[in-house]
Amino acid sequence: MHDAKWQGRWNQLKGKVQEQWGDLTNDDLDKIEGRRDQLIGRIQERYGEKQEKVQRDVEAWEKKHGLS
Repeated sequence: MHDAKWQGRWNQLKGKVQEQWGDLTNDDLDKIEGRRDQLIGRIQERYGEKQEKVQRDVEAWEKKHGLS
């Protein structure tokens, strides 16, 4: 999903993101503002994962929620 589509639905997606990645704070979600690259970066920071793994996880999450 392109960032524009993420941004347009961000308020709806925030809850689902937080269900999946519960260590992300409301402040994190506000700063991400629907930008996929920012989401990936925040997940990396919070969970100490490599970018490639986080990208795969986000892609799987997108598919699970019909966003891909």
